[in-house]
Amino acid sequence: MKSVDSASLQEYVGQPMGKSEWFQIDQDRINAFADATLDHQYIHVNPEMAKQTPFGGTIAHGFLTLSLLPYLQEQMADLVVPAGMKMGMNYGFDKIRFLAPVKTGAKVRASGVLKEVVEKKPGQFLFSFEYTVEIEGEDKPALIADWLVMYFI
Repeated sequence: MKSVDSASLQEYVGQPMGKSEWFQIDQDRINAFADATLDHQYIHVNPEMAKQTPFGGTIAHGFLTLSLLPYLQEQMADLVVPAGMKMGMNYGFDKIRFLAPVKTGAKVRASGVLKEVVEKKPGQFLFSFEYTVEIEGEDKPALIADWLVMYFI
């Protein structure tokens, strides 16, 4: 993570932030997510029924993959944050596209680009990031999302 003086933040717009480590999504994690969200659709939690689908087995919830972004983001060596940051807060998403299913046992990692930095109020910076979550060995990413984070200094 790079702590950057607020006057220099614009220099990082358009710059890649690196990649996270690979993270494996196993059935236990999928089941726990299903329990937490009350989304027990068979494609996620019933391996026998899921074998009958075009995926040939269970897949992770799209929202599970999306929810890993904070964890994956922290691993990016070139992630830019404002110097003196007291906290960052999820502000929302401008766009999310789920492009490919993540099969149980697959590994994912995230890469990102800083798209925009806007000082909303003195000491409050709204960052717009574009994240891509790729699946190891797959051509198509699991998702692409434009994530908004408000940083307070």
